[in-house]
Amino acid sequence: MKVVLFCGGQGLRMRGDGQHLPKPMLSVGYRPIIWHVMRYYAHFGHKDFILCLGYRGDAIKDYFRRYDETISNDFVLTEGNRVDLLATDIQDWRISFVETGVEANIGQRLKAVEKHLAGEEMFLANYADGVTDLSLPAMITSFRQHDDAVGAFVSVRPGSSFHVVTQDPDGMVTSIDPISNTGIRINGGYFVFRQEIFQHLRPGEELVEGPFQRLIEQRRLMAYVHDGFWGCMDTFKERQALEDLHVRETAPWQLWKSGTP
Repeated sequence: MKVVLFCGGQGLRMRGDGQHLPKPMLSVGYRPIIWHVMRYYAHFGHKDFILCLGYRGDAIKDYFRRYDETISNDFVLTEGNRVDLLATDIQDWRISFVETGVEANIGQRLKAVEKHLAGEEMFLANYADGVTDLSLPAMITSFRQHDDAVGAFVSVRPGSSFHVVTQDPDGMVTSIDPISNTGIRINGGYFVFRQEIFQHLRPGEELVEGPFQRLIEQRRLMAYVHDGFWGCMDTFKERQALEDLHVRETAPWQLWKSGTP
């Protein structure tokens, strides 16, 4: 299946590089977060990517045009500067770079790449700023079994950075708990869509606030529950947490290293 990646965000809540690079280009280890997302999909055989570019799309284009396989692969150096790769990352990937507007929302970006998905019964999509150990084949199989569903997203528990507060009418707090200890679930940004999603997109609409609300009313939107690892990179603290997992070589999302099918 083709994979649509929404990668036009500016990363305004990040420090340092977030002021100059699109958020998907902020790194975890030697590679940007978008690479980790793409490598995840490629692990499951989905290697045809459509990048919805926006803010600093030139940085994303330049990165892949100048891609250096030696950074994340073992190799042998002989005869001074001859490189013999022992493995490759993106050699069999197909990447379409599509300018979808600096100020466009997710719904507009998706609509802008509709022609690149012509003839596709189903396709995948992603916010390109979060990683997971989700069993993608299981999610796709579940979605296929619901013929009436137009879209599905992975439903995850949020991290513990925030707390949920309850209070009396007079303002006195009655409880305060980590949000991860509550029953609250959020959209994890991993999607499966049928081609019909484009019939529900109206000009200028944001994906979740428009089409998703109508699909909910029609009972045609699924949430696939995942209680395994999920982490996003909205803040510097979250970026550092992902970096720490990578450095310790305990990154759960790197299924290509563990050989998880």
